[in-house]
Amino acid sequence: MGPATPTEGRFRVLPGRDDDEWLFLDVETMEPTYVPRASVPAPTPTVGNRVEATISWDDGPVVDTLTVETETTVAFVETDEPIFEAAENCFERARADGEPMNSRVTYNTDNEANGVVYTFAEQPGRRELLSEFRNGGKPLEPLIDRTVRPDEIDPPLSVFVIDPEEPFVVVYIVLDPDGLLDETVRGTYL
Repeated sequence: MGPATPTEGRFRVLPGRDDDEWLFLDVETMEPTYVPRASVPAPTPTVGNRVEATISWDDGPVVDTLTVETETTVAFVETDEPIFEAAENCFERARADGEPMNSRVTYNTDNEANGVVYTFAEQPGRRELLSEFRNGGKPLEPLIDRTVRPDEIDPPLSVFVIDPEEPFVVVYIVLDPDGLLDETVRGTYL
């Protein structure tokens, strides 16, 4: 039997099940592939990066080639800090409409769009939304794709998945990873 056919594709890099691996989530099929971090060639990706990679399968998954396409970052955090007003308002609108999810654009003091906030109501039972986003069970890709508009907004972005002490989880996509909003969110929640 010959060598296994390598997989080529585009992947969102997420945390693995432990510190020794990455989760490469195929951005088209949302199929997960766990790869040993030691098998990933330079440049070393960061959680949230979108990469183009070739993965060989002869002795388990090994990343043969890797190119970072976008340097978007994703942070996952549980917090007891009060959640910001735009997220509260977004969730309250969803609740009033009887919807489990809602989104809204946020603006800076010059009335320029600086982010998109999504709220997801906690689900009854044992669903852990933060974990589902982290392990790719609930993909972030559709939210990122919806935010990126080629004529207006180009990656990289900063994505914050925040699980506050509220009945919802927040996904906040910040449009300028070098801007004041990114600095504020990082300083408050990370």
